[in-house]
Amino acid sequence: MASPALVEDATLHPRNTYEYRQNEVAEQAFMDAYGRGRLHHAWLLCGPQGLGKATFAYRAARFLMGRARDPSLGLMGISSQDPDAKLIAAQSHPDLLAIEREANDSGKLKKNISVEAIREVGTFFSKAPSRSPYRVAIIDSVDDLNINSANALLKILEEPPERGILFLVSHSPGKLLATIRSRCRRLTFAPWQDEAVRAFIEPDVDVRGDDLARLISMAKGSPGKALKLWQDKALDMDDLAARILSSSPPPRAELIRYATEFKTSSARSDGAKKFSLFMDMLCEQVRERALSSHPYGRAKQWADLWARLSTVTAETEAVNLDRGEYFWALCRDIREIA
Repeated sequence: MASPALVEDATLHPRNTYEYRQNEVAEQAFMDAYGRGRLHHAWLLCGPQGLGKATFAYRAARFLMGRARDPSLGLMGISSQDPDAKLIAAQSHPDLLAIEREANDSGKLKKNISVEAIREVGTFFSKAPSRSPYRVAIIDSVDDLNINSANALLKILEEPPERGILFLVSHSPGKLLATIRSRCRRLTFAPWQDEAVRAFIEPDVDVRGDDLARLISMAKGSPGKALKLWQDKALDMDDLAARILSSSPPPRAELIRYATEFKTSSARSDGAKKFSLFMDMLCEQVRERALSSHPYGRAKQWADLWARLSTVTAETEAVNLDRGEYFWALCRDIREIA
């Protein structure tokens, strides 16, 4: 199924990630359960996006299916040359099912994972493994279920499959049905330390010094988010937000250029993505000003602006507002406060 991968390069998809640098605690917990012969049928992988939860799920799947152990790749390390690992990488392993949001006819990812997709998991688990000790299903992410697909998943969890293991990736487990959470073994993935994020992303990004430090700070402990922000040129949008909020805003010609870039009709366009990223950067900087401003009246102005900005991206997509015009209006409003 089509994947909303953190990084567009397919080689960086979790199914193709063999080395694991962090969250050894989660792997040890899984290995302990495996070693005792008490492997739970459903594992809820919790934590902010970009921490390696899906990577863990694919590593666990390779461990359960593969045979070519490679200790240099960590506790659950399996060589990329293992026959089962190759099938997983090719998305053709008969005992692995990966469920993610699919694209609609226009190429845009659907809002939810459908009930039909989850029922496919039930059908998948009704069959015995064909070449491995287990059948494994990965749902990335379970946050994308609607009420119907969530109830379909609950039915599967209530009737645990024999020789079947289910990995549920969740970025916001508190929003899941309590009955789903209660039927899973939970593993929590913690944000990485800044130095660990730096070591992970530095070989793949072309920024250094203060810009690299800024990128790491924006990512808030998520290496996947850091790579995505770099790929999307978040530093440029952060610079634009800072200049608009400063006492020396960009010249009119430059603002016109950005307004033109943002003003596109498609919610999937580069302009829409840039606008959304710009709004994220602007919101964060306005929030910081609201928290640090004195006196109270000025702080309230920034706080009111922050509250308004926090819903802009969703509103412009929902009612197809002109992002270019909104950008212009926003610049005018900010000049009255800055």
